[in-house]
Amino acid sequence: MKSNEIDYKLYGNDLQVVEVELDPGETVVAEAGVMNWIEDGISFEARMGDGSHPGSGFFEDLLSAGKRVLSGSSLFLTHFTNVGQGKSKAAFAAPYPGKIMALNLAQLGGSVLCQKSAFLCAAAGTEISVAFTQRFGAGFFGGEGFILEKLSGDGLAFVHAGGTVIERKLNGETLRVDTGCIVGFTPGIDYSIQRAGGLKSMLFAGEGLFLATLRGTGTVYLQTMPFSRLADRILAAAPKAGGKSVGEGSVLGGLGGLLGGN
Repeated sequence: MKSNEIDYKLYGNDLQVVEVELDPGETVVAEAGVMNWIEDGISFEARMGDGSHPGSGFFEDLLSAGKRVLSGSSLFLTHFTNVGQGKSKAAFAAPYPGKIMALNLAQLGGSVLCQKSAFLCAAAGTEISVAFTQRFGAGFFGGEGFILEKLSGDGLAFVHAGGTVIERKLNGETLRVDTGCIVGFTPGIDYSIQRAGGLKSMLFAGEGLFLATLRGTGTVYLQTMPFSRLADRILAAAPKAGGKSVGEGSVLGGLGGLLGGN
């Protein structure tokens, strides 16, 4: 199925939102819970399938939804369709700071593998499935698990990454990356893992036990602030049960406690 040809506009810098313009009859498929606003004429419906294979039966859609659940995504995808007479817009954003990337799948070899939860929305006709890492070690130690999301088609797909996004072109080269910093990569890139150096480096360097190795010819997308890293810092600074949070021992921390009624 040929993907719908949609127009879009990105707003913001570090907390971006993408606004998609739909002609009458056009549809955009989005991850559950990422919609910000819709204009008159936009109707939405939760479905188990992505709609890329019209006529597929209930069990095919159920199998596809089950695979998505394994990847950590929601069971349902939301289909936003312009049922009006003129153009209408729908906007989507991720729940944490970062950048939204518009990927033209037709220009990227027809598919992109991306980390779990990176998918935001895509033009109808895009197949949203899962792919297993090729090696047991990559799946067991690779940080993102055995399963990656696979976006296939010839239209636009939008993914979200934390912090700043870096696009690297590899031409038979090798790049070693923190496993959480990978957003996605195109066909032609081989994904595996390696130890992060000797035993002392693995235990005390703070870079984790393993690094992802990306090798081949294609495009790699990297993020500077993985959500897991952000969440770890927030949890470390959060008040502990029955104790004090980091910073409460300072003058400003004590003043803040008084103003807050503590």
